[in-house]
Amino acid sequence: MKKLLIVLTGLFFIANANAQDVKFGVKAGVNFANVEGAPVNLDSRTGFHVGVTTELMFSDKFSVQPEVIYSAQGAKLDNIGTTELDYIAIPVMAKYYIIDGLSIEAGPQVSFLVNDTVTYEDSALENDNANVESFDFGVNFGLGYKFNNGFFAQARYNLGIAAIQENPDITNRVFQLSVGYQF
Repeated sequence: MKKLLIVLTGLFFIANANAQDVKFGVKAGVNFANVEGAPVNLDSRTGFHVGVTTELMFSDKFSVQPEVIYSAQGAKLDNIGTTELDYIAIPVMAKYYIIDGLSIEAGPQVSFLVNDTVTYEDSALENDNANVESFDFGVNFGLGYKFNNGFFAQARYNLGIAAIQENPDITNRVFQLSVGYQF
């Protein structure tokens, strides 16, 4: 895990050295999260995400946007409870601007678990640990629009690749809507 962080940090500094323009920003939004592969049907958990971004412009059409985000994910089981899986996520998005302001985005995401709580609706039951892996890896796809005044909006889908629990393999799925500001 330390090697991965060192590689990501190195890539950030290399990209920063070659970028024509660097913009920093903040973003926040809503998550519609669920897990895939569970033996029962689960409903999505509505959560939030908040974090910081850096966009490294390499040309008028191409940029790379690394981010550090707190992301509230998980799932719900009707009349039973909610599994809260909260992560510190580090996506690195490659962005291609189709037209002025409108971009398509794709890139990997590594996430580190900071909370895994199962909260039961029956108050007689105690909260429990979800017993999921402390590391998650996924791929993001999305669209974004950046306004001339620094504000931006994004829609993104995170497809979890690494199993956060095995037998059966359970993976994260998250749809995010974000707004933010670059300065």
